[in-house]
Amino acid sequence: MPEGDSIHHAAVRLRPVLLGGPIERVHSPSERTRDKRWDKRLKGLTVERIEARGKNLLIFFQGDLALHSHLRMTGSWAVRTTGDQWPRAPRRAWLVLGRGDKDVIEFDGPFLELRTHHQIATDPRLRALGPDICVPAQVDPERVLLRLRQDDPSRPVGDALLNQRTVAGIGNVWKSEACWAQRVDPTKPISATPDDDLTAMIAWTAPRIQRCAKLGTHLRPKQVYGHDGEPCPRCRTPISKRQLGDDNRPTYWCTGCQS
Repeated sequence: MPEGDSIHHAAVRLRPVLLGGPIERVHSPSERTRDKRWDKRLKGLTVERIEARGKNLLIFFQGDLALHSHLRMTGSWAVRTTGDQWPRAPRRAWLVLGRGDKDVIEFDGPFLELRTHHQIATDPRLRALGPDICVPAQVDPERVLLRLRQDDPSRPVGDALLNQRTVAGIGNVWKSEACWAQRVDPTKPISATPDDDLTAMIAWTAPRIQRCAKLGTHLRPKQVYGHDGEPCPRCRTPISKRQLGDDNRPTYWCTGCQS
């Protein structure tokens, strides 16, 4: 699931391939992007930098062009040696950028746009993002607490952690695991959740998600997410699952020790 650590780690994997020289190959196999003529616009350009901002990946080219990607629930970035088998069908590849013997492939999406540097700098969605929990210098639990307290007090705390305007990068996995680790009921409103619990969840999440951002999402904690019906590792009560918040996002927690 593409959360902030997925995107930051994608940037880590893409930089050695795309930085350092002109893009030699550009393909758009998917019918969703085939007619955009990105090959004509990007081939031969040099990538200046690759940034992750919350769940957004930004690839800046020399001149005034930048790719803006948001994978949402279905997309992924892959790096493959030329000629190796791809993890998804070629028709699902929205874009392929190649240098040397390596290809960078963006599968599915649903958001991938070629924009100008000015459009990126002035994008209201990017400007509205809260501090990125995957970036150590941006994480201050007390600052995030203030932003959480500015949210709707009746909002379930598990849903509030997903508000990218409050803190960028947390998704369904990390919100479920953080709530479990600190024994917080994710279905309770923010107003009923003590300050100490809110800051503890941010302080617990930050170093762990930052480690995954560097080394890979296989290091994510896996105590409750996806384990509905199985015994809680702490108290053996069956793990519950519920669709939570306005977007009905899946949430996992233990009714025995998270109350």
